[in-house]
Order: sequence, then C-alpha cells, then structure tokens
Amino acid sequence: MSKHINKVSAAGLVIALGIIYGDIGTSPLYVLNSIINGRHISEDLILGALSCIIWTLTLQTTVKYVILTLKADNRGEGGIFSLYALVRRRKKWLVIPAMIGGAALLADGIITPPISVTSAVEGLRQLPSLHEITTQTIIFIVLGIITFLFFLQQFGTASIGKMFGPIMIVWFSMLAVLGCSHLFDDLGIFKALSPHYAIELLTVYPKGFWILGAVFLCTTGAEALYSDLGHCGRGNIRISWVFVKTCLILNYLGQGAWLLANYHNQIIPVALLENGFNPFYGIMPQWFKLVGIIIATIAAIIASQALISGSFTLISEAMRLNLWPKMKISYPTDEKGQVYIPGINLLLFFGCVGVVLFFQKSSNMEAAYGLAITMCMLSTSILFANFLVSHRVLPVWIYLYLATYFTIEISFLIANLEKFPHGGYVTLIVGGALFSVMYVWFRSRKIKNRYVEFVRLQHYIPMLKELSEDTSIPTYATHLVYMTSANNPKEIEHKIIYSILNRKPKRANVYWFVHVDVLDDPYTSEYSVDHIVKDEVIRIEFRLGFRVEQKITLMLKQVVQNLVSNKEVNITSRYTSLERNNVVGDFQIIVLEKFLSQDNELPFFERIIMKLYFWLKEISLSEERGFGLDPSNVIVEKFPLIVSNIPSFKLTRIDHR
Repeated sequence: MSKHINKVSAAGLVIALGIIYGDIGTSPLYVLNSIINGRHISEDLILGALSCIIWTLTLQTTVKYVILTLKADNRGEGGIFSLYALVRRRKKWLVIPAMIGGAALLADGIITPPISVTSAVEGLRQLPSLHEITTQTIIFIVLGIITFLFFLQQFGTASIGKMFGPIMIVWFSMLAVLGCSHLFDDLGIFKALSPHYAIELLTVYPKGFWILGAVFLCTTGAEALYSDLGHCGRGNIRISWVFVKTCLILNYLGQGAWLLANYHNQIIPVALLENGFNPFYGIMPQWFKLVGIIIATIAAIIASQALISGSFTLISEAMRLNLWPKMKISYPTDEKGQVYIPGINLLLFFGCVGVVLFFQKSSNMEAAYGLAITMCMLSTSILFANFLVSHRVLPVWIYLYLATYFTIEISFLIANLEKFPHGGYVTLIVGGALFSVMYVWFRSRKIKNRYVEFVRLQHYIPMLKELSEDTSIPTYATHLVYMTSANNPKEIEHKIIYSILNRKPKRANVYWFVHVDVLDDPYTSEYSVDHIVKDEVIRIEFRLGFRVEQKITLMLKQVVQNLVSNKEVNITSRYTSLERNNVVGDFQIIVLEKFLSQDNELPFFERIIMKLYFWLKEISLSEERGFGLDPSNVIVEKFPLIVSNIPSFKLTRIDHR
C-alpha cells in the first residue's frame, strides 16, 4: 500500500490537479479582494498581506498538510475520520475533535460552492456589454449552476471527472500567466517573499492582526487536500502541489503589483466595489475577460464538485464509525470510493441555496467563510499529535508541532471571530447543528451500551438444543439469524435469548448469530466462523473496514455457500418431504429495534439526548436497511430500551371488607 500511495505517474498528477485543488485553487478569486475591501491601498498593506498569504501557504498547507499530515495515511486513505480511526483507541475524548472537524468540513461544503461560483459569475460585470447586470440576475445564474450541479450528483462523476484534470491545468496555467504579465508593474512586489513584511503587518499596521481573517481564505482547501489522499496518492499530491503553489503565488503577486501600480494610496471607491471590482479580473486583458470568466466559472464548479464528493465520503465514513445516523447510500459508478447520499445531497443543496439568497454577494459571503474550517484544522492538529505519539516520535518534536500550529491556528481563529457578527455566525450555526447530530448519535449509543445486558451463551446452549428438538412447538424457521452487538463470541445480548425463549418460542434447526466489527482501516473485508454447536448454533463475525459497504444479506449468502462447499454445515430443509428432495431451508433474519420505554428515569440531559436520538432514528434509515439486509426475509421486533433503574413504588395493599 505504501508503494501505491507514493507512486507518481503522469495520469496521477493530472487526476490530483482535477480532484484536489479546486477549493484552494479558486482562492485567488476572492482572497486579495477581501483584504483590500474598505482599506487604504498602501505598500505596507499589499506587501504585508502577500507575505502573510505566501507564508500561510508555506507553513499551513505545505509543511503541515503536504509534508506532515499526509504521512498519516490509513491504508492509503486520508481525511479527518481516517485519522481519527488511526488514533481512536488512544484516548476516548479524541472523538470530540473528530466530530468538530467533521462538522466543520461539512459546513465548509455548504459555503464553498456559493462563494466560488458567485465570485466567478460576478466577473460578468467586467464586460462592457454586461456592466449594468443586476445582483438578482447574478443570483439567478448562480442558483441555476448550483441546481444543475446537485442534480448531476445522482448520476456519478466518473465521466466528467476525467475532464477535471486538463481543465484545472488550464486554470492554473492561466493564473500563472496572468500573474506574470503584471509582475513588472511593480518589481518591488517580490519583497513580499520575506516574512518580515508579514510580521510588520500583524504587529505595526493598524488593526493588521484582523487581516488574518481574510488571509486565511487562501488555505481553506488544505483540509480537503488531505481528505482526497486515497484518490491520488501521497506522491502525486506532493509533486503537483509544487506546480499549484507556484501558480497561486505568481497570481497573488501579479494582483498585488497591479493594485500598487493603479490604486496606490487610494481606497477603492464604493461605486467600483458595487459594480464587482476585483483585482483578479483587473489583471485580465479586456479581450480575454469573457474567456477568463468562463474558465473561472468552470474551475469554481470543479471546486464545488470536489467539496460535494468529499462530503459524501465524509458522511459515509461517519456512519460506519457510528457518528452519524444511517442514510441511504448509492454507488452511481464502478469507480472506487465514489458514493452518493441523496439525503446529504439535499441538505447541501438547500444549504447552498440558503447561503446564496442570504448573502447575495461574494463579498458578503467572505464574512461567513473560514471561521468553521479553523476549528477543523485545530482538530486535525490534535489528532495528528496523537498519531505522532502512537508512532513514538520524540516528545520534543510533538510539543514543537503543537506549539507552532496551535499558535498559527488560534491566531486565525481569533481573527476570524471578527467575522462573527457579519455572517460568521451562519457557518457556526450550521457547523454546530451538524456537530449536535454527531454528538447525539454518539452519546446515545454510549448511554444505551451502559445498560445492554450480556449473558454467557454457554448457559443457554442446552435450552436452545432442547427447543430445536421440541416437536410440540411449530418450526419458526429452518435457519434463524440474529444480528448481535456482542464483541465477545462467548456472550450474547439477553434480549436475543429473551426473543428466542420467552416471547413466542422460536424453534429453528440452526441458530445463527451475526456480528459486524467495523475496523480502523478502510477496506478490510474478512469473516470468521465459530461452530458453537455443530449444525445447530453458529456465530459469524464480519470484520469490515469503515469504508466498506455493509451488504450483510449478500455477504452472509456467500459465507453460507463457502461453508456448504466445505461441508461444514448442512442447510437442507429439515422438513421430511423437502429434505428428501434436497430443498434448501428457509433463512429468517430477526432485527431487534429498540424504543424508549416509558419506565425510565434518566437525568435531564440524558433524557434530552435520548429523545433527540429516537427522533433522528425515525427519520434515518432503518436497522435492516442500514445493514443491507433483504427486507423480504427480515422480521423487526420492537424491544423496550430501559436505560435506568426504576425506583420501586411505595404501594400499600388494602383488603375489601
């Protein structure tokens, strides 16, 4: 696997350019525009801002993500949940930064398409014939593009994905050429390569520290870069990043030189800003602007597509790790790792439409952008530090890593907090709501598990054998299958024994207990078989990676076929007439679905958690569909969940006289 992720190829480099750099690659559309908005354009501001951008891309994107974090690959896969899966056994509380990071990334997926597409489409105002185009018209165009983009998701992106790479090569080449064409406007712009100007901006320039909120927009795609490790491989990402970073820096320098040459010692007039002034389009020759706007819009769509696809992968991983309610997942193409989740597609679509209608202009959206993703980067720092600990890295290096990146990221967080009243609250509300869903789902499972009663299976074997041979009870099924959560093969939930023996006794010839163990690595697909009583009680344990789709009916069928071919089990019907003709016996699967019993007295907070959990459960995928079970041979039994000890009532008996 390590050879695979380090392998560099021409095709791999093109794919990396197409998939990974959409978000970070479209940042020149709005970063410098956000920095100069309402500020007096001076050499101190431009050189300081450009120096901050260059060193943010170097320290945050290059060093932290491209060099360091990419080392934390989980069998070739990356992303915050893959990283969490690597370290979750170290400390239980690490689930909190993982959930915060996951929620922040999802919130980022809601804000990236609107700001990228709107910034690109607003360039139409740079064309003389469309100079008077209204904000409402731009909103309609943006909503049309976003609607079409989300509509396409259900068909998969395998075919159009192949075009992304060449298009992004054109985009980055365009950035570099446009930037280089204006470097001679003010050659002093190269002084921005020195970190001295960044330090001066943050310490001397009036309110310079708060400019970091806008500077941060240049690196928001770094987290997505790590998430897409599995699609491209570490080697391809590292090589292609050299080209991407060079193109980005050249474009930023070109924009800065153009601003100093044309607007030195000025504040951009409000009228110009209202008409979509943007240094990104300012450095384009007039004859090229229409072509440039079209290329920018396509690049923005590609950036949006990368975030949407990443959101699907993120939620599918969260579901396997029991951090998100089960939802319907489709696999529109045969391409590895490509998933489509209709519910998340709808959530993202309404979120994006809401952002466009609420903010209307890209300059307004910038206020909402970046605040949530700083939380994600802090979460990654915490998880990666634990990854370093687990790999026995010297403590001095770990503390240096934490000190460096906590300082940088907390500075960005504080600077971004200035955006809170101007729209930052929107992404925090969205991210907070998504985190709440993850927290409720995770915490409720912990509350339930406190009260799940396991019993020794061995104690009930004689009773199961006796029931199986009791002809006075009608046969319930030839093969009776239960899904069990017991990790220990010698144990079973008491409720399963209760379902077999105490409700209506379920006589079967063979009892199967099936357990699914979700592993920390992504793609493992293994199973083990334990013949507790030959041909009568069998336990099957599936060991599946957190990215493997759980199709238990199909998997179980394959396992049974293997057992039959090995003559380990006899699945022929035990009815005399059917057995004589070698007819395969029926399989009946029982799923025990819990409901909250009225006989509960929980603490107030836990009662709220459990109520929210059951509400989420009602609107999410059922247990049998979540396990990929065929509904035609599944019976769902409702089982009361009693999660607290009930106090005995003080009752006094009275006799009638």
